[in-house]
Amino acid sequence: MVRLGFIGCDTSHVVQFSRRINKRGIDEEQWVDGASVVLACPQPSAVIEQAQIDRYMTTLRDEGVAVVERPEELLGQVDGVLVESNDGGLHREQALPFLEAGLPVYVDKPFATSVADAKAMLDAARRKGVPIMSASSLRYAQEVQQFQAQAATNGPTLGAQTYSPASLHPRNPGLFHYGVHGVEMLYALMGPGCASVRCIFQEGAEVVVGTWKDGRLGVVRGTRQGPGAYGFTAFCQKSVVTTPVDARYIYRELVKQIVGMFTAKTMPIPADELLEVVAFQEAALRSKEAGGDEVTL
Repeated sequence: MVRLGFIGCDTSHVVQFSRRINKRGIDEEQWVDGASVVLACPQPSAVIEQAQIDRYMTTLRDEGVAVVERPEELLGQVDGVLVESNDGGLHREQALPFLEAGLPVYVDKPFATSVADAKAMLDAARRKGVPIMSASSLRYAQEVQQFQAQAATNGPTLGAQTYSPASLHPRNPGLFHYGVHGVEMLYALMGPGCASVRCIFQEGAEVVVGTWKDGRLGVVRGTRQGPGAYGFTAFCQKSVVTTPVDARYIYRELVKQIVGMFTAKTMPIPADELLEVVAFQEAALRSKEAGGDEVTL
């Protein structure tokens, strides 16, 4: 049984992930085998109030997870670490000590808020020969997986459009805070290879159009008004697939991939794609700041 530890802990994911992994406080259909969350180390947050973090820690303690004060206390006590800070700008400094210690690491969304930080984490993982992973739960939504499984029926994907909420926060500018869900879905549908992006920004929404190197177009619509829904349209050689995404099982499906990374010691998402997802969001932010000009990744 792989022993896991959390660092950061200012996101509800620490409770949602722990319940599925430790099989406590949630229906059996949500359980994921192969690991156990044993430790959690909360950190100060510029995104949510300390009182909310304290509530998360109370829940974790009640469900059998020990809470420690210093990150280094995880070393020697866990086989892998999940960086669970809402603030993507902290992920590099939180992940690197564990990567340097030779531990596999999962970094919650956003992987990083700059290409430089993403490269630093990927370089450390490569140097130490350990896997690293970052993903939105929407990348593994059942509807996305079903679409991928029907590739022979639908034919090659010629283009796609995704939509997701895209609330804003200065610590995770642009799409990094919540629009990352739409970006991750887009990459699950299109694959890597984006060359440039343009961003059309309004207070209520933004639309980011990516041009892939082979000429395909991928679009993310981040919404800040109306229902906070998720979904996609994929334009394929043989069909057009349009579907909303049901969020009931997205955490379970993501946690399966996370636990699989820790147990198999392999990366479910290639390093180049992890980096490109960050570059897409960084370029979209630069395009927004430039009034919608095209920005190369």
